[in-house]
Amino acid sequence: MALAIFDLDNTLLSGDSDYLWGVFLGEQGIVDANYYEKENERFYQEYKDGKLDIMEFLQFSLKPLSEHPTQDLYNWREQFIDEKIRPLVSQKSVDLVEKHRRQGDTLMIITATNAFVTSPIAELFTIPNLIATDPEMVNDTYTGKVAGEPSFQHGKVKRLDSWLAEKNKTLAGSWFYSDSHNDIPLLEKVDNPVAVDPDDKLNDHALNNQWPIISLRD
Repeated sequence: MALAIFDLDNTLLSGDSDYLWGVFLGEQGIVDANYYEKENERFYQEYKDGKLDIMEFLQFSLKPLSEHPTQDLYNWREQFIDEKIRPLVSQKSVDLVEKHRRQGDTLMIITATNAFVTSPIAELFTIPNLIATDPEMVNDTYTGKVAGEPSFQHGKVKRLDSWLAEKNKTLAGSWFYSDSHNDIPLLEKVDNPVAVDPDDKLNDHALNNQWPIISLRD
């Protein structure tokens, strides 16, 4: 069985779940909407430019998890998934995942977005394996800190290598679908890299390397 790996934001989803979680928190009055929107926009632009300081961003994005009771967070997240995420799941994304499932491939989402936000999204796609940035928990309470290596840029490669070693699997016949030039380190490791609605930098890289370019937008 080959490994079929999917980036999440702007790949399987027609939008960015990390960014939209911040929007949702502001709309609900859980964070200061004006401040959060400004910072969210700054970090998102830095991400697109390939200049994101991932630890600075995670300090910002995980802070709200440490400021509220866990059950409230889970309730808000359920509303967030229904209102913000389900509309971003295209039929083409579902069909692609199901094609690999029918082929007997091992399905995985790998994303820089934290696992609090992304674990229920992986469940939406019925994808059993998720590598995401892990928020630290102590006594069932989020601390606002990161546990371990963030799965961002080369961190995705390190986290995947650890998973492969743990599961005694290889990248033989593997696929990776992504929209972002930030994922070029991992795209270059798999046997079948595919650019999905790519940003300009990844589009150029894909053309230069004769990688397939596809769209998952309905």
